Amino acid sequence: MPQPTPRPSAPKPPTPKAAQPAAGPALRRAPVQQRSAERLARILDACAELLDETGYEQLSTRAVATRAGVPIGSVYRFFGNKRAMAAALAHRNLDSYAARISAGLAGLPAVDGRAVIDTVLDAYIAMKRTVPGFGLVDFGIPAAASGEPGTDEDPNHLVADRICGLLAAPLGRPADADLLRKVLVGVEATDALLRLAFRTDPAGDPALIAETRALLHAYLAPSLR
Repeated sequence: MPQPTPRPSAPKPPTPKAAQPAAGPALRRAPVQQRSAERLARILDACAELLDETGYEQLSTRAVATRAGVPIGSVYRFFGNKRAMAAALAHRNLDSYAARISAGLAGLPAVDGRAVIDTVLDAYIAMKRTVPGFGLVDFGIPAAASGEPGTDEDPNHLVADRICGLLAAPLGRPADADLLRKVLVGVEATDALLRLAFRTDPAGDPALIAETRALLHAYLAPSLR
């Protein structure tokens, strides 16, 4: 009897690569090897720490290199100036925020507007309270530096676009202009109110956070169905 033709074995899934710090268009050169990625992560970590200690105006590439324990040439390999370095930190923060939202949404027993809003808001508040440098550089460089060359991104639009993309699938609706507009209004309102909350109390004024949550529930929740 003829032997059956053996079926081709299923291709093996690709081995996942180690996570690398995403830094967006601010990078002069993207890291290729794991060692370079780790060095870039140390530089951005040092940048975040120094932002808390000295502020943006006093931040310098040399101080970051010293704190990170790398030669100054390693900083300039990735960044042309401190603005580019802060912008890269902002892009990394946005990637981290998106990952927190995704994990939070995956853990919801049921997707409804209020639960989604709470997940997105709580992820931001947690980063505001715990992530180094986030008070000055969350998803964009400080407003005082907006006159520097190359500052052409609107952080709130970037955040709204990312959130819109993350919410579309769980909500079972397209990430269309309607949803994006609603989310953008929510992001702009939340940004202003939480700035006030964290100016009033370094840990975030609970009453103002509660008001922010109530506003988002009333305005945005009906659109998240």
